[in-house]
Amino acid sequence: MTDMSNTSAVFGEDVRADAKQIIGRYPESRSALLPMLHLVQSVQGHVSTEGIEFCAEQLDLSTAEVSAVATFYTMYKRKPCGQHLVSVCTNTLCAALGGDSIYRTLSEHLGVGHDETAGTPGEEGSLTLEHAECLAACDLGPVLQVNYEYYDNQTPEKALELVKALQRGEKPAPTRGAPLSDFRGAERQLAGFFDRPGGSYEDTVDGPSAAEETLRGARIANERGWTAPAMPDDAELPPLPEKK
Repeated sequence: MTDMSNTSAVFGEDVRADAKQIIGRYPESRSALLPMLHLVQSVQGHVSTEGIEFCAEQLDLSTAEVSAVATFYTMYKRKPCGQHLVSVCTNTLCAALGGDSIYRTLSEHLGVGHDETAGTPGEEGSLTLEHAECLAACDLGPVLQVNYEYYDNQTPEKALELVKALQRGEKPAPTRGAPLSDFRGAERQLAGFFDRPGGSYEDTVDGPSAAEETLRGARIANERGWTAPAMPDDAELPPLPEKK
């Protein structure tokens, strides 16, 4: 049985109201676990023991069930994050294009390694650095993300300039995606809430969504009249393999 006194001290009535709103989106309450964990991170900057207990309490799950999910996905942090989370893609292509050098430059500047924080977590200018597996932007590599927003075509020099700006309290505009928030603000968006103070939904999420490099192939095909062959209406589909 979860000790509700522990979670009540951390998660107030406003957070509980948000939790009920999240749960109401799903026919089965347990399906709300992923956004609930993001809600927890928007409050605490990580998934704490109290956060796991809170999710279990709200969703009528065991803490073991919640922990199994929270420890499976890398987006759920078990240690307090900085004001900003800097994720450097070091998968094969980005690494070959300079991702390893970018990570090394930032690590040396910040004096931290993977999943470590420079500064006091949550305070302005604090940064958590991490290696990231493929960020699905190979046409724009090497790339990094800040709070899951993209900064494309990076170099060690550009990445270092970006990080220094974040440390000064600035929020440089991402190459693509929404205006930069902080880590907790991004987590609130991932929980499904777009209520940036003084702004509308469009102010919170609007931004460039595609880069010139991504669109170039489609534009050339359109200019030259290239099209893919149409699928015949009577195309014969391959037989399904027999079940054994």
